[in-house]
Parts: sequence; C-alpha cells; structure tokens
Amino acid sequence: MRARRALLYVPGSDLHKIEKAAALGADCVVLDLEDGVAEASKDAARQIVAQALREIDFGRSEKVVRVNGFPSGRTAADLAAVLPAHPQGILLPKVDEAESVRRAAAQIDLIEVANAWPTGGIALLAIVESALGMVNLESICRLSAPMPRLQALVFGAEDFSADMGATRTPEALELLYARSRLVMYANAFGLQAIDLVTVNYKEVDVLERESRQGAQLGYSGKQVIHPLQVEPVQQAFTPSEKEIANARQILEEARRYTNEGKGAFTVAGQMVDRPVIRRAESILARAGK
Repeated sequence: MRARRALLYVPGSDLHKIEKAAALGADCVVLDLEDGVAEASKDAARQIVAQALREIDFGRSEKVVRVNGFPSGRTAADLAAVLPAHPQGILLPKVDEAESVRRAAAQIDLIEVANAWPTGGIALLAIVESALGMVNLESICRLSAPMPRLQALVFGAEDFSADMGATRTPEALELLYARSRLVMYANAFGLQAIDLVTVNYKEVDVLERESRQGAQLGYSGKQVIHPLQVEPVQQAFTPSEKEIANARQILEEARRYTNEGKGAFTVAGQMVDRPVIRRAESILARAGK
C-alpha cells in the first residue's frame, strides 16, 4: 500500500492549478469534482480531470479523483467520465453505508475488465462524514477483506460537524471521539486512516498541532487544501526509526512463515495476521523504504 501522508485537494475545474499541484511532491493529489467545484462547472470539470489524468506528469504523486457522492446523483457519470483516463484511485465521499462502496467498486471492476487492467489496481478511498457513517464503520471496513481495492478511510470533519450540529472549535475536542473511532476501525481492518483538514492554511500552529495529534492517534496521513501545508504534514506523518524497524521485522518474519506454510504468528508478543502485515507495509511506504 502506497504512502498517503498528505492528500492535496485541487479543483478539478482548474487545469492550471492541477498542473501546479502535480509538481509539489505531495504523496497524493486529489482532483476534486465535489466540494471544490461550483455546481455550474461540474460537467465541464469531468472532462478537464480526464484530460489532466492523460496529459499531466504527476511524478511520484498518486493521481486520485474525488467524485461526487451517491446522494448527488452524479457518481456514476463522474466515474464513467474519469475512469477511462486511468486514475490510480477514486475518493468516494458521503459514505454512510457499505452499499455505497460496493456500488462504486462494481463500476470500477467493469472498467478494469473492459481495458484488461489489473484487477483491483485502482484504489478506493472512502470519506466518512456523517453520524450514520460512523455507526456503520464496521460493515464498511469489513469490505476490505473481499475487496482489497478499499484501502483507506478519510475523516470528513466539516460535514460531520454539520451533521452532528456540533460547534467547530480550533481545539477540535468536539471531534475527538469521531477521530478516535474512525482510526480505530481503520487500523483494526488494516486500512489507512486519513485525518481532517486544517481549513485555515495560515494557522501554522493549528496545522502542526493537528498533524501531531493525528499521528499520535494512529492516522497515516492528513487532508490538505493548500501547497504550503504539504511539506509540514508529510514530515509529521513520516514514521519514526522504531516504527520502521518494527515494520521491517514483521515483514521479514511474514516472509519466513509464509515459506514455511504457516499463517498467523507473533512478533515481540504481538499477534501478526494480514491486517498487521498491511499496516507494516504502509509504514515502510510512508517512510519511503
């Protein structure tokens, strides 16, 4: 699983901004068809995003498209427009239940088969941003076993706050339970967890505090909305030498036990199975190892 320390959103309706974002070195560049695009520009944005996917060199950055969620009625058409241009991932918002993920995955499956692309090659990331989505986290996460393309949960803090009627504060204490719940379920099922956006990019102290807290909670990355946020966020989510050493040990033992035909095993008193191995792979990916 590749590193996703910083997910940089860029409006899918602005080709110039996409070109600039592609050169910033963010782990993941999200071409946005949802909140970053005005309603009147959404249809045109599909074609701009498809063009960008085909023509722009994103370097080492992962090319991901955030489509509109199923409640909008636009999801299927968004996917039909951008999937032929072969993004590396789809970011699906408004995920309240597992069925939304299944529907998106089914459409991606068809495109991969039609183009003879590797099955599961296009990753699927799910944004959970409502109380109902939080309640249904277990059923959403359980899709990761039969559906390896589901790789990450993303916390949509602003929409979640609105759904809850919560008062948004700089300290974000009103979000602590939801942040903790999402990262717990993600890690339990071997998924990456991507933390909330720091909306005011000028508040460097808030960005640093939230990044530090997110990493401490177990998040593997954070959403960003401005180029100046990319470097500090990626630095905050780079694993420590201790984490890297432990991940290497897990993967070395996994290879040894696999060769011996064994399944689950223990490392330093920790039971290791497939989700733990996937997390170890993710740590090394974030570390660039």
